Amino acid sequence: MNNKIIIVAGDPNSINSEIIYKTWKKIDNKIKKKLYLIANYNLICKQYRKLKYKTNIIKINNIEDNIISSNLKIIDIPINFKNPFKVSFKASSKYVLKSLNLAHTLAKNKKVKGIINCPINKNLIKVSKKIGVTEFFAYKCKIKNSSEVMLIHNKKFSVVPLTTHLSIKNIPKNITSKLIIKKLMSLNKGFKKVFKIKPKIGVLGLNPHNAELNEKSEEVKEIIPAISKLKKAGLNVYGPLVADTTFVNNYKKYNVIVGMYHDQVLAPFKTLFHFDAINITLGLNYLRVSPDHGPAIDLIGKNKANYLSLFQCIKFINNKNR
Repeated sequence: MNNKIIIVAGDPNSINSEIIYKTWKKIDNKIKKKLYLIANYNLICKQYRKLKYKTNIIKINNIEDNIISSNLKIIDIPINFKNPFKVSFKASSKYVLKSLNLAHTLAKNKKVKGIINCPINKNLIKVSKKIGVTEFFAYKCKIKNSSEVMLIHNKKFSVVPLTTHLSIKNIPKNITSKLIIKKLMSLNKGFKKVFKIKPKIGVLGLNPHNAELNEKSEEVKEIIPAISKLKKAGLNVYGPLVADTTFVNNYKKYNVIVGMYHDQVLAPFKTLFHFDAINITLGLNYLRVSPDHGPAIDLIGKNKANYLSLFQCIKFINNKNR
């Protein structure tokens, strides 16, 4: 099995170069030899000079060159820039999409063990008509039925948003039994594949107090019928759970809590675990993870970025046997 791990440097206007540097200082040389950064060599060098970071960086042309080194190895992607932290939107978007496409090709062809992408402004992805990195990789893997799953994972517990990057006003009309069944079947299969256990899944309702199970509510019309069908299919699934009390203590009964929308599960999860979490995409043809935070442009140059999530991403892929 190939043990090389790809890190996509991601958004150039971000804290990514900082968290890569901080993580690099903490991981041991055995793991460093497995890591390859997809980035622009000149950009990273200039960002490090501006941040006053010192580390050994080498540029390589091909991951198959088998350069065994504990130096930071960069597979170079062209980009035009003047200021290393104020790259234009057009140049940034082109750079990010080229980087993600290369990572996908390497993973698809089994040249690497897995992909880690550093945070990316989703607007840079939208030019590809995909609303986020999860959806981008799902498209590249030819997943056409929205069965990919965003799993936010900590060793103690995981959460999944049924809908991902939707406006609040658009969520209710997207909550359907069909989508719930599709996502949870994929979650059950993917979780067993990655973690080698059958997950106990709790499903939240959409409305406050589950709308007291009013016959016109999404809980009665869509969520309960889906859970009933999933139980008959053999899944270990429970709900609908009341969202406002689940994260007090009840979440500990489950391996995964599935929420109806992004912030319903990510807000309490991050309150509990802060940066000690990673984003795993289930349902792809390969292992893809990312730090569970954004580009944090407000922290650029302040040396205050927390690197823990990227560090956990590397540990997670390095320890996986696929």
